[in-house]
Amino acid sequence: MRRNAVQIVAVCALVFFVDQATKWLILNLVMVPPRIIGITPFFSLRLGFNSGISFGLFSDFFESSPLVLAALKLVVAAGLLIWAFRTSMRLERLGLSMIAGGALGNMLDRYRQGAVTDFLDFYWNGWHYPTFNMADVFITIGAGMLMLASLRGAGKPGAT
Repeated sequence: MRRNAVQIVAVCALVFFVDQATKWLILNLVMVPPRIIGITPFFSLRLGFNSGISFGLFSDFFESSPLVLAALKLVVAAGLLIWAFRTSMRLERLGLSMIAGGALGNMLDRYRQGAVTDFLDFYWNGWHYPTFNMADVFITIGAGMLMLASLRGAGKPGAT
């Protein structure tokens, strides 16, 4: 049990640190001055700030009250960590820890600056995927791990 707790805290903290470190680098070194930095024909670094939820949804509401969304993310992250501490499936525990770490990283952005710092920009033939950050990458990987854990657990006796 103690080993699982250390694993949960370590993964969550690592994700949080990587997210905050990459955002600090972008804001303080790479994007001074702000500009678009082409990396490949389909990927650039482009500084953006998301005051809404996923893909900028509800940004009009949350732009005027960012602490509401920050508090909501804090509650969600706490719930994910409680779930992680209670699960016996390693893959599920790791996925939940990654999602919680990413949520905490984005929550800190909202608390400090009222919006989430985004900088990873993928595009093709004029189509742009919404700009995102490393917290979003870890949240997506964590969600994939949860789905995989769910599929693995579906065939076990007593699984619902």
